[in-house]
Amino acid sequence: MIYLDNAATTFPKPSTVYDKINEAMLNYGANPGRSGHDLALKASRGIYDTRELLAAFFNVDNPFNMIFTFNATESLNIAIKGVLKPGDHVITTSMEHNSVLRPIKHLERYGIENTIVWADNKGRIRAEQIEKAIKSNTKLIVTTHVSNLTGTILPIKEIAKVAENNGILYLLDAAQSAGVFSIDLKGINIDMMAFPGHKGLLGPQGTGGLYIREGLIIEELIQGGTGSASGSLIQPELMPDKFESGTPNAPGIIGLGEGIKYINTVGIDNIRIHEENLMDKLMEEISKINNIIMYGPLNTSEQGGVLSINFKDVDSSTTAYLLNEEFGICVRPGLHCAPLAHETLGTLNQGAVRLSVGPFNTEEDIDQVILALHKISKEF
Repeated sequence: MIYLDNAATTFPKPSTVYDKINEAMLNYGANPGRSGHDLALKASRGIYDTRELLAAFFNVDNPFNMIFTFNATESLNIAIKGVLKPGDHVITTSMEHNSVLRPIKHLERYGIENTIVWADNKGRIRAEQIEKAIKSNTKLIVTTHVSNLTGTILPIKEIAKVAENNGILYLLDAAQSAGVFSIDLKGINIDMMAFPGHKGLLGPQGTGGLYIREGLIIEELIQGGTGSASGSLIQPELMPDKFESGTPNAPGIIGLGEGIKYINTVGIDNIRIHEENLMDKLMEEISKINNIIMYGPLNTSEQGGVLSINFKDVDSSTTAYLLNEEFGICVRPGLHCAPLAHETLGTLNQGAVRLSVGPFNTEEDIDQVILALHKISKEF
């Protein structure tokens, strides 16, 4: 099989990730932060080690500002719902995932306004568009870093500056960028950042995180046992306990730490260059195939490791089915949980076939994909 569905989750993971998860499960699979015995303490230490790795990876001084969640969706819900109150206004874009759009639309029923800034037909947004949407009650700006449909890279430094100049909070969805693009949270005015552990960071599924800027107070989404202040019926305010109720995914978080170590060893810039080379080849060769439409900037200086395509009027599910059944190539068709992005591109009815590369894809993989697309083109 050739796996080109890394935008959904990276596969495979580094072997050290599997080894570390297995070790944690077999040797110290106790409940961290809930007991004082050696096994629980070792699990707690493993979680803290990953917290420190994440803080260093994103240039954050205080590791306790990195909280663990089960995925980026949970992180986005905590951030959006923890900040916005009735009467507030939030700005987002048409290129967002439903993990952003659905919480925001849900909050309409509580008197929270929103403005959706529409991208051009390449998925591009300008910071000036965001600034024009600001109102007197604007509390929050939420944008993706890299579109999960077109791979379009948004100008997050410029958007962050707009937010800073206007006293507005900025939440970044780094679902498609964390682990592939360098993100310096000290160097950019980002107040909160949601990220998954199982995509570019090369950890297992069921892991994610949310960065919350030092001193920023937001409401927690869930209350419960934290292993701290257990005599109180009120959720503790201390970080990260305030946001980490219940038993955490200790083996997963410890495995995530190994994913980060792998990236540090290989070099994040080298991973990005590798993906750029694969994308350059993919786009160049696909452009030679009859009847294929490619979406997005089609330029790796503006695009991450994601390319969406269609065969003219052919349903995207048909193309993906043929790639899987006849050629053993794993891609994703459909709407990719981003309906407004498809509306932006004009593909809401057809969907799109998404090809997304990862650090373990090779040029030979791309050669096989191109050959398969040529053959499918002749069939159509």
